[in-house]
Amino acid sequence: MKKMICFFKSLSARQIVISVLVILCLLLWVGLTLFSEGKKRGLQDQTAAFRWSEEKDSAQISCFFTEDVEVDKNKILEFRHGLDTLLKEASITAPKETARLWVDAYSAQGSITMSSDTDTLEAKAVGIGGDFFFFHPLQLLYGSYFSGEDLMQDKVILDEDAAWKLFGSNDIVGMEVSIGGIPHYISGVIKRADSHFHSAAGLQETLVYVSFETLSELGSTSGINTYEVVMPNPVKDFAYTNVKQKLGMNENSMWVVENSSRYGLEGLLTVISEFGIRSMNAHAIRYPYWEKVARGWEDVFALLLVLQILSLLIPITIVSVESVRLWRKKSWSLKTVCCFLADCRDRLVERFRGEKNKWKHF
Repeated sequence: MKKMICFFKSLSARQIVISVLVILCLLLWVGLTLFSEGKKRGLQDQTAAFRWSEEKDSAQISCFFTEDVEVDKNKILEFRHGLDTLLKEASITAPKETARLWVDAYSAQGSITMSSDTDTLEAKAVGIGGDFFFFHPLQLLYGSYFSGEDLMQDKVILDEDAAWKLFGSNDIVGMEVSIGGIPHYISGVIKRADSHFHSAAGLQETLVYVSFETLSELGSTSGINTYEVVMPNPVKDFAYTNVKQKLGMNENSMWVVENSSRYGLEGLLTVISEFGIRSMNAHAIRYPYWEKVARGWEDVFALLLVLQILSLLIPITIVSVESVRLWRKKSWSLKTVCCFLADCRDRLVERFRGEKNKWKHF
């Protein structure tokens, strides 16, 4: 303790200020890194690939279509067939015969009117197909998810507001609502995300989830505008490139995102380089709320990356400048360093010989 106190007393005011500044910058870098990584892991809509494969050999790809492009279920089925063919030609097989190599989902945004015995509700709706809730694991309060591949397309998931509006309760799993005169059944009730980004993305209003068939036949929608897939990615950009090619659309008609790497260093540097022009996107795409949230976090993580770089650059610059200053003020030369090292070597040799001679007497 006394030695430490003496050490600090021996430092000049300049050295103390520089040391404190370097330590604060490094602590800031650690804090920003922990916060950033924690937030990235918490964005469930962007982490389907990591949940699908622990080996991190898969990629999550999202495709968003412009309003003038017509994508139907036949297009999805055609892509699925092409994907199976691609993986077979690439000799990519599942680890088990019963295991699936890929998982996908598609969705459409629109509105729908549903009624219970006591009230009627017109709400925004997402029509889903495939394993939508694998990609978007919403927080369930009651019940369970349903699949877009179910034989009966008569399931509904409500948020809390819709549940209270129609039934005056959240615990309503199995109860019936009428959509276009056709009975549907409550599969689950979810808690709607209420963060700043979610509210800004449109989740401040009631939102319900139905099958794509229900929305397209009994509601109002402009058709499928989002397709998502998790598939093997044996080499960089394998999944991204092949999804774009197999969909067979003009690049101006869709926007493809590799979610698995969008928050990595390369992806965030791209966001930084496009500062000021990201809002000038010429694609006439109506992004779903989860992609709007993801793009909002992209901007946040890009800003955090800039701060991380600065918090490292400042101490590196300080240490470099101080090192140069000390080098110029040095009272030693390369020759004296060499002599010192040679002297240390000779002392070690002598000590070794002395120890060796001691052992000879036993």
